[in-house]
Amino acid sequence: MTFAGGPVSIVLAVMAVAAVVIFFERFFELRRAQVDWQYFVDGVLNVLERGNVDEALANCEEEAVPVASVVAAAIRHRDASARVLKESVDSQGRAEIGRLNRRLAALAIIGQISPLLGLLGTVIGFIRTVMLVNSQPLVSRADLLGASMDALVSAALGLVVAIPVVVMYGSLCVRLDRISTDLEAAASHVVGYFAARKEKERK
Repeated sequence: MTFAGGPVSIVLAVMAVAAVVIFFERFFELRRAQVDWQYFVDGVLNVLERGNVDEALANCEEEAVPVASVVAAAIRHRDASARVLKESVDSQGRAEIGRLNRRLAALAIIGQISPLLGLLGTVIGFIRTVMLVNSQPLVSRADLLGASMDALVSAALGLVVAIPVVVMYGSLCVRLDRISTDLEAAASHVVGYFAARKEKERK
């Protein structure tokens, strides 16, 4: 069984399927990770105001989203110095972003190399065409068209795979940037809360 575009088309088809799987897996993961950080943080801080530290931590663990992890890290280091508190919160935030960023690099690579693979298939197709012309005194029109068609299909398929994958990658990056911004805002809010609380206790 032969495929239009030659072996390169099979590789591109596999990459396309992999890209779709990665996109939807990351899309649903990022959608779950997005919450109203202001509402969540205010709720946890209200619990802390009543002196229920264990309940506040339990709320963070039940929510299981990046913002909750950052707030939980702040609560655990609430009695540490301002520098240690900020470093622990920042470290947790970076860890959460790194976890959400997982496999996005694979999507970017697929988007970048798909046109190159399509170009490779085009070159291979034209090499076949030249070899046919040189190897036989009489070359059928069907053979020439077949080799030329493989070259053209490879180029087209490379672009057909690359364009949607680049769009997928861009949309996921936008969503990830929003989550990162929310994490930074939540971290600043909760660190500021504990700093103000310590200031009150000194007075």
